[in-house]
Amino acid sequence: MNYHIPVLLKESIDLLVTKKEGIYFEGTAGFGGHTEGILNSLNKEGKLIATDKDENAFKYCKERFQNDKRFSIYNTTFLNIDIISKIEFIEKFDGIFLDLGVSSYQLDSPDAGFTFREDAPLDLRMNKNEKITAADILNNFSEEEIADILFNYGEERRAKYIAKKIVEERSKKKFETSFQLRNIIEKIVPPNYLSKTLSRVFQALRIYVNNELEELKAFLDKAVSLLNKNGRIVVISYHSLEDRIVKEKFKYETLKCVCPSGTPICICGKIQRLKLINNKPIVPSEEEISKNKRARSAKLRAAERI
Repeated sequence: MNYHIPVLLKESIDLLVTKKEGIYFEGTAGFGGHTEGILNSLNKEGKLIATDKDENAFKYCKERFQNDKRFSIYNTTFLNIDIISKIEFIEKFDGIFLDLGVSSYQLDSPDAGFTFREDAPLDLRMNKNEKITAADILNNFSEEEIADILFNYGEERRAKYIAKKIVEERSKKKFETSFQLRNIIEKIVPPNYLSKTLSRVFQALRIYVNNELEELKAFLDKAVSLLNKNGRIVVISYHSLEDRIVKEKFKYETLKCVCPSGTPICICGKIQRLKLINNKPIVPSEEEISKNKRARSAKLRAAERI
């Protein structure tokens, strides 16, 4: 069963795998599309350690690759890369890969609690053990807090008005399902803007519920430290908030000095740790987008440890 079509698969593997006998980390295994590509690029001495906090994805990959002794997977956030490296007795990785996309299974399956195309519980948690759901936010947060989430994490221009309508609606009936939220947006957004607005609103709630941006920032700090010399870090992002974080982190790590302009002698002690592989992000071809429309917003950035 195909749960997900891996995005920029060839480009990712070509940039990531520089040593067939190397040790690699995949932070978002999903349903194993990139995982399979990485394993196929390694020889028998190679190793791939993966994580995924989605229990369905974890179980699927564990079973799919159960006979491959080069592969290990943990049902946790990629933020635990440093802990996992110690458990696996790995000092450094030769490559670290992150695909930040939500899988097609998660987007399409009502059971996963991510879709707005079918009426489903308003959940949006990657890890179902986390306490707060999207419904909790809509039912309990203030109008201002909801507006801030929609604007800051979804870049939604109508954030204040949508938040106002959400608070009005919850006074009549608490939010439980995705269609309750969808129905509000359908009433206040013109049809030609509906799909994009729905995507932004659900994206904002998902990012907040899963603390995605803060986890990404913290992960990148750890990842650079855990790369071997000449090791590569490859990240695929799907919206501007993620891409900006990756771009700025990579740029900062390429700098040799961050002293204020005009400082006669460098006193910052900054050490350059990365060099960029691609100055501009790699994006999917028209052919790939025609086969997989969800690839259209993907941006791949890669850098190498020096």
